[in-house]
Amino acid sequence: MEKIPLTRAGAEQLEAEMKHLKSVERPTIIVAIAEARELGDLKENAEYHSAREKQGFIEGRIKELEAILGRADIIDPATLSGTVKFGATVTLVDEETDEEKTYQVVGEPEADIENGRLNIHSPLARSLIGKEDGDSIEVRTPGGQRSYEILSVVFK
Repeated sequence: MEKIPLTRAGAEQLEAEMKHLKSVERPTIIVAIAEARELGDLKENAEYHSAREKQGFIEGRIKELEAILGRADIIDPATLSGTVKFGATVTLVDEETDEEKTYQVVGEPEADIENGRLNIHSPLARSLIGKEDGDSIEVRTPGGQRSYEILSVVFK
C-alpha cells in the first residue's frame, strides 16, 4: 500500500474529525434512527430513510479516515529545508498581475486551496517541486498558462 504524506497538523485535523464522527455524530444518528422507527411503517417513513442515509455517510467517512490515517506518513516540515518539497510554505508572485499568494504544499486529504493548503499532486505544486527562491515557473491552469516567481520557500 502506498503511504499518504500528511503534515502533523493535517493528521491531527483528520483524527479530530474521526473522533467527532465516532463520539458525537454516530450516537446522534443512532438515536434518530430509533426515534424514526417508532413512527411506524418504514417503507413510507422519510425520517427513517434520511437518518439511514446520513448513517451511511458517517460510517463511510469513518472508514475513509481510518484508511488514510492507517497509511499516513507524517512529515514534520520544520525538520526540512532547501528546495520546494512536501511541507514547504511557498510565497509566489503572479508575473502578470503582481498578485502575491502563499501556499503550503500538503497531502491530498488535507488540501484546501481556499486556506492556502496546496495538494502535492496539483499542477502548481508539481511545477514548484525542486525549485528555490527566485526561480520562475510556468503552469498550465484551467484559465490558461500562468507564470509565477518564487519569492520565498519556508519550512515551518
